[in-house]
Amino acid sequence: MSDSVSDCTEPRSAVTEAEVEALVRGICFKTGPPRTLGVEVEWLVHELRIPQLPVTPERLEAAYAALRTVPLKSALTVEPGGQLELSSPPAGSLTECIATVSADLDAVRSALAGHDLGLVGVGQDPWHSPRRFLHEPRYDAMEACLDRTGPAGRAMMCTSASVQVCLDAGYEEPGPLGLGRRWWLAHQLGAVLVAAFANSPLATRRPTGWRSTRQLLWTEIGAGRAGAPALEGEPRESWARHVLDAPVMCVRRDSGPWDVPEGLTFREWTRSGSPRPPTREDLDYHISTLFPPVRPRGHLELRMIDAQPGDDGWIVPLAVTTALFDDPQAAETAYRTVKPLAERAVGRPAPHNPLWVDAARYGLADPELREAAVTCFVAALEALPRLGADATVTDAVAAYLNRYVVQGRCPADDLLDRLRGTDSRALGKDLRT
Repeated sequence: MSDSVSDCTEPRSAVTEAEVEALVRGICFKTGPPRTLGVEVEWLVHELRIPQLPVTPERLEAAYAALRTVPLKSALTVEPGGQLELSSPPAGSLTECIATVSADLDAVRSALAGHDLGLVGVGQDPWHSPRRFLHEPRYDAMEACLDRTGPAGRAMMCTSASVQVCLDAGYEEPGPLGLGRRWWLAHQLGAVLVAAFANSPLATRRPTGWRSTRQLLWTEIGAGRAGAPALEGEPRESWARHVLDAPVMCVRRDSGPWDVPEGLTFREWTRSGSPRPPTREDLDYHISTLFPPVRPRGHLELRMIDAQPGDDGWIVPLAVTTALFDDPQAAETAYRTVKPLAERAVGRPAPHNPLWVDAARYGLADPELREAAVTCFVAALEALPRLGADATVTDAVAAYLNRYVVQGRCPADDLLDRLRGTDSRALGKDLRT
């Protein structure tokens, strides 16, 4: 929610439709050998000893003021509902990325503990209704816009958390590490990642019927705001067309409430010039208000993975995803594995197609998704030593493979089992482990 794109260099220069298309094609896909990676980890912040108790805004403000004095290598931001996000700097290796974020998380946890607060890794807050912590024109406008499609927008803003893996776009040329292949793979393998790491089966203390309620929220927000472009054609062309045809969330003002137009696409805005001509800065902002499952930002940002349980649970999806994209052999295996699954998408963009819906609803209880996940995790496990991963990482991936994937389970199944077998206090304790 705190994302931005900062490539636009002439903020007050009005743009035409043709200029927008050229700008989007130029800034959103930067090709070359895959060399760097990153991760963005979001966390719910709750009372340290009894996570289901609400935390007052005053306590959050005091804790976050203290956090701003803590030296970190990662960027620390606060989401609308008070969730914390750490965004790693680009790393030259998986090992470097894990070491940087792990050290930063240790510092963040220590600072929060001084305020009797802790981090909880779960994709959707299982206890509390949406409550906005940040009150700024951006989030006022976002809430007004998303309310038009129902309550999912507020829940996404205030009660959801994820692990977002960021990978280079890849080579311009074809092949396992080429842009075209990686773009296609991200949208098909994405369903497998949703299912394997689903960790949000509850809302307001009750089962929702979905293993990933967080993914359900994105689906309910709508294709214009949270959908992928059609996969036909060259990625730059598809994404540029999607950006132009997506609805404008808001028109910013220097003072006072921002305008929230209804049904105005960016293409129409460039043609009409009303309520004022859009600028490059407006394009920059517009792109930041689109939340597809795979967002090109020069690199590829994979946004479909729920926040994971445990202090180090985020490492497994980061490692598996990196291996399946950046190791040529694993990438080829993943491509061949998910290619048959693509037929279940029936040509509709993610996440608004049957494949992604089934992944969110059933997790790895879906037999085809389970089979694909097993094959992909095995390929990733074999590839990780080639990427320099140490035994700590490979052991964590192997443990996850055996505990969940082989069994056709995901962390959401653990939460559901605990809910059926324990009271809410025990569930709160288990969510921290």
